[in-house]
Amino acid sequence: MQRTNANQSQRPDAESPENATYRNTANPQSAIHNPQLEAEIATAIEPWLAHMRWRKDFAAWRKRRIWQEEYQAANVAAVRAALGGDLAGKRLLDLGSGMGGLAVALAREGAALIGLDYNPAYCAITRLRARRYGLTLPLTVGAGEALPFPAASFDVVINLDVLEHVRDPGQVIAEIGRVLRPGGACLTSAPNRFAFRDAHYHLPGINWLPRPWAEAIIRRAGHGKEQGSLLTDRQALSALNTYTWAGFAALAHRHGLRAVDQVEERLRGGEIRQLTGIRRTLLLAVRRAGLLVPIYRAYRFGWQGTFQARLEKPRRA
Repeated sequence: MQRTNANQSQRPDAESPENATYRNTANPQSAIHNPQLEAEIATAIEPWLAHMRWRKDFAAWRKRRIWQEEYQAANVAAVRAALGGDLAGKRLLDLGSGMGGLAVALAREGAALIGLDYNPAYCAITRLRARRYGLTLPLTVGAGEALPFPAASFDVVINLDVLEHVRDPGQVIAEIGRVLRPGGACLTSAPNRFAFRDAHYHLPGINWLPRPWAEAIIRRAGHGKEQGSLLTDRQALSALNTYTWAGFAALAHRHGLRAVDQVEERLRGGEIRQLTGIRRTLLLAVRRAGLLVPIYRAYRFGWQGTFQARLEKPRRA
């Protein structure tokens, strides 16, 4: 999703959100073999990838972008968990739906979902992606600072890789709180101001430098987005909204939402990722010593690239 703008007029795209319907016209688990459609999808996506050709894994990354819906298992699982495991009868908003990978993945699971993005081209790509599975998704072009939905419309709002690009993150979070039903949740992400390896430019240490120095390094490395990119709004490092965890949690709190670090939550719950050998042994020892959460918080402050958060709306005011 490109930047949002509270002053941008709403431009209805296809179906209005108030009248949106959910039509699954084919087996959503199976892609429809249509070479012409696949060529359309690739052609539509290609211009939005050109500025990242410096990536060493560009070919594999390009494939993941074209087949984005096939790489959403963790996000789909997080949405299910936020809904207590069941998508049936729940209303979802994908705010900043981008090229539609997660929206389509959720629609394939039967979710009733509306997608909203500031970029009309991304909405067009999402429609093409949905056609792979005989799906028609309701999509709206709009700004996160002024969501065109009534209050308490959604059980879950998804807002991934968006807040760093918006004009007014506080207003976006306020709007998320407004459209969530009491007891609802927003699954979101926020870039760490002090991440060792920047998530957008893939360069180590630049977040620890003054911004003019960091941007000079970005240009010298050829990772800038000024040339050959269609993403022109709020893409420079100095224009991105970045956060400490404490600052992000305070921002959510000011707008009536409770921020939960989902990684810390899993660590507190005793979840250990699929590790083997010495790494697993060390992790178990650290947990038994009661140091797992303190070590994670130190890692979160000065190393972690992106916070994975859940913003919870109280059931009662």
